[in-house]
Amino acid sequence: MELRIGHGYDVHRLVIGRKLILGGVQIAHSHGFLGHSDGDVLTHAVMDALLGAAALGDIGCHFPDHDAAYKDISSLLLLDRVMELLRREGYRVGNMDATVIAQAPKLAPHIPEIRQSLSRRLGIPLSQVNVKATTEEGLGFTGKELGIAAHAVVMLEELP
Repeated sequence: MELRIGHGYDVHRLVIGRKLILGGVQIAHSHGFLGHSDGDVLTHAVMDALLGAAALGDIGCHFPDHDAAYKDISSLLLLDRVMELLRREGYRVGNMDATVIAQAPKLAPHIPEIRQSLSRRLGIPLSQVNVKATTEEGLGFTGKELGIAAHAVVMLEELP
């Protein structure tokens, strides 16, 4: 069985007047993501990891930010499209591990719901989905609460 590993990274600026959505879960916060879609950095990082593992480019080539069809779209809907593309290419997700870098808000209380959301969309058991959160101790753009970043790593398995 062929195994493939992919890594994804995304970052979005925080602004007033937008929702903060991570892994498809809306989180109460004074700021949200500036982005063409809902700006969900975690789901974007996961999608880039999936596409990278399958050598299928990145989310920018599949869902360009100049296309009005993707304006304010839920990133979970885009993830569904990536998952369909992977199935057509003969892959399924083995596991996913992600780290969200944010000074605020505190994400620990939201991680169980985020894991559930991603587990459903990836079509894998909760035990194969891990999400962590960390701060940068006040350093950099995330530490100054100007934005939030996310890294994701996935393993794809060739379908039998």
